[in-house]
Amino acid sequence: MHMLNPLDEAIVRALAEDGRRSYAEIGAEIGRSAPAVKRRVDRLRERGIIDGFTVRMNPELLGWKTEGLIELFCRRSTTPEVIHCALTRYPEVATASTVTGDVDAIVQVFAADTRHFEQILERIASEPFVERTRSALVLSPLLRRSDPTFLT
Repeated sequence: MHMLNPLDEAIVRALAEDGRRSYAEIGAEIGRSAPAVKRRVDRLRERGIIDGFTVRMNPELLGWKTEGLIELFCRRSTTPEVIHCALTRYPEVATASTVTGDVDAIVQVFAADTRHFEQILERIASEPFVERTRSALVLSPLLRRSDPTFLT
């Protein structure tokens, strides 16, 4: 477990809010120089605490207005690597996780409409390792966190 000191927490929080913020801007906020912030970010990356920077897109504004969850029930010998490899071929898949219980994996999908979602569901269900699926369309997302609220 990695414990962060208050300065590193502030840097991580600032980058989570906006990964494009300059080191100088973050430094001014936390009372450190830009080179000092860069050194801390480099150390956080070396330790694996920061493992990358990314762009978050709004699927709805890109025309992907339908969100659904697909539960996968897989053949007994299916490994997480097999599931991962298959799902990477679907650009509609936003997240996928193996889980406990009778379901083997849960897949979050964004689609243009319900027909598109149905097509994705059918394609995923036809993967050789999938025995059956169960799905649900999302009506209203209630809470989405992209910032590290556990740091506050």
